[in-house]
Amino acid sequence: MNMNKNWQEWLSSNNRGWRLIVGFICVFFLALFLHFREVRVEVLEVNTTASRYIVAQIDFEFPDYETTIVLRQQAMQDVGNIYQIDDKQIRDARYLLEEDLIRNKNWRRAAPQSTFEEMYKAADELETLLLEARFTDPRTIQKIKEMGLPDNSYYEFVSEGTHSSIGLSPEFWERTSQQILQSDAFHKETVGYVIRSFEARDWNLVQDTALERSLQARVGRTIPEKMTKVYAGTRIIDQGENVTSRHLTMVQSMKQAISESRKLWDPLTIIASFVLSIIFVTISGLYFRISQPTFIRSLREISLFVCIVLLTLLFAKFTEYILLKSSSDIIGAVRFPIVAPFATILICILLSPRTALFAATFLSIILSVSLAVDHSHFLILNLVTSIVVIIGSRGLRKRKEVFTVCMKSWLSAIPVLFAFTFAENHFASYMLLIDIGASFVFLLITAVLVVGILPALETLFGIITDMTLMEYTDPSSDLLRRFAVEVPGTYQHSLVLGNLAEICAGAIGANGLFCRAATLYHDIGKINNPQFYTENQQGVVNIHQLLTPLESAQVIISHVTDGEEIAKKARLPQSFIDIIREHHGTTLVYYFYRKQLELKGNRVEEVDEAQFRYPGPRPRTKESAIIMICDTIEAATRSLEIINEQTLTELVNRLVSEKAEDSQFDDCQLTFEELANIKKTLVKTLLLSHHVRVKYPKKEKPNS
Repeated sequence: MNMNKNWQEWLSSNNRGWRLIVGFICVFFLALFLHFREVRVEVLEVNTTASRYIVAQIDFEFPDYETTIVLRQQAMQDVGNIYQIDDKQIRDARYLLEEDLIRNKNWRRAAPQSTFEEMYKAADELETLLLEARFTDPRTIQKIKEMGLPDNSYYEFVSEGTHSSIGLSPEFWERTSQQILQSDAFHKETVGYVIRSFEARDWNLVQDTALERSLQARVGRTIPEKMTKVYAGTRIIDQGENVTSRHLTMVQSMKQAISESRKLWDPLTIIASFVLSIIFVTISGLYFRISQPTFIRSLREISLFVCIVLLTLLFAKFTEYILLKSSSDIIGAVRFPIVAPFATILICILLSPRTALFAATFLSIILSVSLAVDHSHFLILNLVTSIVVIIGSRGLRKRKEVFTVCMKSWLSAIPVLFAFTFAENHFASYMLLIDIGASFVFLLITAVLVVGILPALETLFGIITDMTLMEYTDPSSDLLRRFAVEVPGTYQHSLVLGNLAEICAGAIGANGLFCRAATLYHDIGKINNPQFYTENQQGVVNIHQLLTPLESAQVIISHVTDGEEIAKKARLPQSFIDIIREHHGTTLVYYFYRKQLELKGNRVEEVDEAQFRYPGPRPRTKESAIIMICDTIEAATRSLEIINEQTLTELVNRLVSEKAEDSQFDDCQLTFEELANIKKTLVKTLLLSHHVRVKYPKKEKPNS
């Protein structure tokens, strides 16, 4: 509670230094928005027809996938056919060797140092090498070496059209023999015997297609991506040309090149963004200083305005991010996002239509040059919908009416979208339907966001909208229902006073609805002691006859402090609490003051006048002063025996003059002209409410 009180006091301070700080905050965030703006390029979709030609705005390189594919295919052709020995033949040869070792003992004389186990292991080693052996042309072997792959199992082989029943070269068997002997696990005569048993055979070579594909893929990956240079002014695509993936790649590469050319972190680029931001904010400040000086002097209103503007920029940037990160179908569908009405309707409701009109223009320009959108179409559509929102938002009394206003704005967008379509030489197209649907979605989202954010902004900045005021006038609310039941006389007085104050406020351009709503609660403190007030006394005995004048005055005065306490417990707005405290100002409870003087023999020095005065403060707003005047006059008219224009004029002039002489209007900025209009309106309204009715004769039965 104390934090909220301190916050509201800070907003009410109107300190120039704080206002400048809020301006600097606006400059900073606006500069960020301008600095990190997206680059807009034409949105294309594969297999569609380009509606216009696109020219390169800057020199750039793009990954030429088509050329890269051609180069990789050429490189892959360097890999020739690769063959391997039929593994069934290898196993058959191994089986025959084992049979020979078992049945023919002559091998022991040919290799006297060898054992059967050694022969068996040598056969295993040879079988493994034969299974791993691959035969290909010299060019393929060279390619394998260039890629740094192991080539010890590859052997040169020039195909002559037949790959069956061929003998392997002596060089192959010599190299194989050397590979087996490298392990030092076998005698030379053992290896020679095993090799000779295999060497004499003819072999069938079969193509190893799996290895070929794997090797070709690795060769293809060694070819770097081809980057093709495009110079500024080169036409990327012609109007009517079919869009391909190559065109998409070129456009995206151009966008990236433009973004990189901006050099976001270059000091000059950063300075440029801040200079633009300062220019925009300074122009705005000068406009408000000339056209709305009260606005520029209010820290509360400036802070609220900046807050809404920053929220709108955030909303716009989030929308842009979603669209750019989505598929090209969505980007193409949402060609003209509608963002500005979000701020316009909030400012119109919370501040004023005049301020909202400036915000609509300001934001439409900022957003059109900063977002990746069609600048001219975006500007026109957002301006039109924002102006319609301003027109429709005047006098909003219910939150659900926000949806009605947004739908009216959507209806105004439809002819604009038709105009855009006609300008493209189309009478109607499916894109028009998509644009209409997208605009409906944007304005529906705007309505939902406004209804959701509005109460938070009202609470945060201590501003009451007409919608909230209407909610406070609901007689079915707990506090008003209790007020009507427990203090019926005062409640009726508040109803009459509310209508009177609303009419007077309208006469001088003050907030009449606020006056009507606030007066319903201005005497809420009388709930604690209703019997002490004449409008609630139903018997002939006046309870004040049992009290001293001082005690009676203190009881009467206490309804202000009691009302303030009740209002705080009920969480009424601070402006309502101010009315409760100010509607009597620091006036004197004159009736009981005179009674006290009479008791003291008219010795003024023995009576403390301060004990008979309300604690105040005096009215600080025009609305508060109007309620004070109307409260005084409405109660006083009940004591008039004759009510006509003369008596009412005399009464109003006298009581208002007394208040003025008592300095009650010194802090409320009421002008003499406004005071005269209030008095004139009071007399006119009271005359109408006390008009004389025709006296109807009593009905008599006709003589029979």
